[in-house]
Parts: sequence; structure tokens; C-alpha cells
Amino acid sequence: MAKKKHTPEQIIQKLRQVEVLLAEGATISDAVRQIEVTEQTYYRWRNEYGGMRTDQAKRLKELEQENARLKQMVAEKELDIRILQEGLNLASKKFTAR
Repeated sequence: MAKKKHTPEQIIQKLRQVEVLLAEGATISDAVRQIEVTEQTYYRWRNEYGGMRTDQAKRLKELEQENARLKQMVAEKELDIRILQEGLNLASKKFTAR
């Protein structure tokens, strides 16, 4: 079965569906079966998105993407610094060896 990628808005909508089903007396396993996810996925979503509005979830996703991009930039800069330091060390060794 192919993995589905749900948007934060879809996740919040499905969490609300489960809340309604539970209020109507359905069990958790029946409710998650109706929204076509596993119980594990439901609990993970509930921990991450429970109580959020859709605009908050969208903003969270944007911030997570920006954070990942910034982490990548820091890693690249750190690599550049190490390369420059190695070059400087080699140059200073050649200079002192004369």
C-alpha cells in the first residue's frame, strides 16, 4: 500500500472527524478505520496537531521547513570553515618548513 502524504489541514480535519465519532460512541479503532489511518498514526497526529487550528498547523509546517533549510546552510558553512582551516594549516606548515 502506498504511503499517503497528508497536509496539516487534512490531518486536523481527520482529527476532528475522530473526535465527532468518539462523541457518538465509536471506539478508537473504529474511528481511525473510518478515517483510513492506523491507531499509531492517529496518536502521533494527536500529539503533534491536537488542539491546533489549521492556520497554526500550516505555520508550524512552514517553520519546520525553514528550520531544516537553515540547518542545511549551517552545515554547509561549517564544512567550508573546516576546508579553509585545513588549507590554512597546510599553508602554514609549508611556510614554516622553509
